Amino acid sequence: MEKLYNYFPAELVTFVLVTLFSLLIGLNQRKISLKREGETTLFGTDRTFTFIGILGYLLYILDPAEMRLFMGGGLILGLLLGINYYVKQAQFHVFGVTTIIIALITYCLAPIVSTQPSWFYVMVVVTVLLFTEMKRTFTEIAQQMENDEIATLAKFLAISGIILPMLPNENIIPEVNLTPYSIWLATVVVSGISYLSYLLRRYVFRESGVLVSGVIGGLYSSTATISVLARKSRTAQLNEISEYVAAMLLAVSMMFLRFLILILIFSKDVFSIVYPYLLIMAVAAAASAWLTYARDKHRQKAGQPTSEEESSSNPLEFKVALIFAILFVVFTLLTHYTLLYAGTDGLNLLSFITGLSDITPFILNLLQGTGGVATLVIAACSMQAIISNIVVNMCYAIFFSGARKDLIPRILGGFGTVISINLLLLVIFYFIW
Repeated sequence: MEKLYNYFPAELVTFVLVTLFSLLIGLNQRKISLKREGETTLFGTDRTFTFIGILGYLLYILDPAEMRLFMGGGLILGLLLGINYYVKQAQFHVFGVTTIIIALITYCLAPIVSTQPSWFYVMVVVTVLLFTEMKRTFTEIAQQMENDEIATLAKFLAISGIILPMLPNENIIPEVNLTPYSIWLATVVVSGISYLSYLLRRYVFRESGVLVSGVIGGLYSSTATISVLARKSRTAQLNEISEYVAAMLLAVSMMFLRFLILILIFSKDVFSIVYPYLLIMAVAAAASAWLTYARDKHRQKAGQPTSEEESSSNPLEFKVALIFAILFVVFTLLTHYTLLYAGTDGLNLLSFITGLSDITPFILNLLQGTGGVATLVIAACSMQAIISNIVVNMCYAIFFSGARKDLIPRILGGFGTVISINLLLLVIFYFIW
């Protein structure tokens, strides 16, 4: 929008923008107020908000340096709004102050448009319009929130915005690339992805079916999601089995995307090498899920919401963060001394062994450059650890499903296809690089 000033007078462009934005806010506020309060307590009309914006602009340009007129007009407007609020409260028992705040924001549009870049004042107007419309949405979210939900958010903000910046970035052990900052940074990134998955599962896809549970759960933990789905599949009907297996494979597909995000955050060099392979792996897992799901043409949709055990799990519990931090330290030391005494061959063996547990600490440890590992070695070990973990997840799926006979062939077929394609891609990776 700044280019308009090259063709038209700045005063004209600012006046038109302030008038247009004020009118939009007034139209939106009039609609909302009529719906909630009625004509009796309505504070002006859409024209009122338009004139408030114009008044703010006129008083601002008359004294742009000292802004005495603008501040005086704001005081008078605030007084009038206060009287209006008093009358509504005393006679009609209407206590909301949203309209007052919006009117004051509208009055402030003139100096904002005149002094700030276009993206900023457009963002202000869009925020006002959206938040005015979303009262019912916020009410529904507040009703769904558990008692400790705000405390969970506060914990996440504390570990990411308070603790992380305070930690030193110096090696704890000489010659071992392990610092308090790197340990907590890895924990914060994983917790952030987990927390986003938790919010999506709880508030966006609350009544989702089995397939969506696999997609969202895979962003948090494919192993945990597969374990839960496998336990639920014990009591599933025969025509629902394919849906549960497909959901497990979708969790694996999302695991690849999750690691793509982590690799991009911590090492763009590794990402530039490994992203085609991980994308193909994700697509292969998703395709295998679709084929498994489409096998039963006469199935009935399970359509069950996530179990209470799954939906109420909190990814930010201190115990979980502590376990992850401990695993990160353990794998950092293992990687360092494996490279020191066994070299790259030992690290390759270690990457397969780590698939028996949580592979995220191991991969993040490699991405942060422990021991000066070559980029190609990091990419190869990451892929090997992921393949090993998929094999373990397949075993978990069979075990937690109670080794159900009609489920095992589908699990072996779906997971076996994904593992075979991943091994083929790993061979191609070694052949190319």
